Amino acid sequence: MTRSARRTHRTLRLTGAGVVALLALSACSSSDSASGADSAGSGSSASASSPKLSGTVTVFAAASLKESFTTLGKEFEKKHPGTKVTFNFAGSDALAASITGGAPADVFAAASPKTMAIVTDAENAAGAPATFVRNQLEIATLPGNPHQVSSLKDVTKPGLKVVLCDKEVPCGAAAQKALDASRLKLTPVSYEQDVKAALTKVELKEADAAVVYQTDVQAAGDKVEGVEFPESADAVNDYPIVQLKDAPNAGAAKAFIALVQSPEGQQVLTEAGFLKP
Repeated sequence: MTRSARRTHRTLRLTGAGVVALLALSACSSSDSASGADSAGSGSSASASSPKLSGTVTVFAAASLKESFTTLGKEFEKKHPGTKVTFNFAGSDALAASITGGAPADVFAAASPKTMAIVTDAENAAGAPATFVRNQLEIATLPGNPHQVSSLKDVTKPGLKVVLCDKEVPCGAAAQKALDASRLKLTPVSYEQDVKAALTKVELKEADAAVVYQTDVQAAGDKVEGVEFPESADAVNDYPIVQLKDAPNAGAAKAFIALVQSPEGQQVLTEAGFLKP
């Protein structure tokens, strides 16, 4: 089936004159000053325990997260003035290779546990990754679906120009899993390095169809038409996120991940078409 993303003001009063009164006033003032100093010290301590976030937080994220994470990045900057979120969106395997190769980053959000494992196995993660959303495949066709694609089997028709993500990319691995489960064989006209590149081929009418994520079909609007297929339920991808061990801005990294996992963050992701973990 087809489908076309909140002083005290205090007065000191002299009640008499003379040395005794002056001494009393002096003692009171000294006491007040000490109290004020203690209070300031206490405030400084509290501030030190919850420092204000600042600087840049760099997030490496799967290409399919581009729209929703861009929205969350703007919300993060609004909540924490003085911060800036920069993104590197690409195929999860390429991002993982960059991280293990020494690229500086604070957060990694992958489109599959397999690609996240590249980073955790290399001991580049600060802790255990957490799944924050899931994503399901969908077929993107030309607007109006002129080739009348209604099933996964239809994309194997002779003469139909179909593109897939590279098999090492999570969306490509998921597509191959769905094809294998259906005992279907498909030779695409090209393998693309990430899901956005695959979708673009259809948007530019360089391909008749592409097997991508339902979130990407939704983000494309009327540039493509989406076709759901039941086999996609057997190839749903979990998306894990983690703070990186050598994060240049660890405090901001923790806060960004917290936003992604918060009800507010989950609402943005759900509206973009992601499934709850």
